[in-house]
Amino acid sequence: MLGNVYEAAGGEETFRLLVERFYAGVAEDPVLRPLYPDEDLSLPAERLRLFLIQYWGGPSTYSELRGHPRLRMRHAPFAIGRHERDAWLRLMTDAVESLDLPRAVRSAFLEYFEAASLGMINQPS
Repeated sequence: MLGNVYEAAGGEETFRLLVERFYAGVAEDPVLRPLYPDEDLSLPAERLRLFLIQYWGGPSTYSELRGHPRLRMRHAPFAIGRHERDAWLRLMTDAVESLDLPRAVRSAFLEYFEAASLGMINQPS
């Protein structure tokens, strides 16, 4: 059993690095970049970082600032098909694998991102 994944992962610094590396990929990705209307990716990066910290057992700053996550509702305005989901998961997997994480944390992250990304698909194949 992992206990608090936030702590087992290494706390805030790990999540900062994860999101930084993920969004470095998004900035260059021809499939995902068009889904982000703003030139500056710092706001979506901050939201993702705060969400992941809260989800994995860290401070609840995300909910304090934005309310309940409601992931499907928040992603509804964006056309997310299998292609977009696969691109997102590939970049997130690369970001996870770039970190020196305990095996159990790495597995928990990858399993969560696999399932959560499937839930964001809102367009037919």
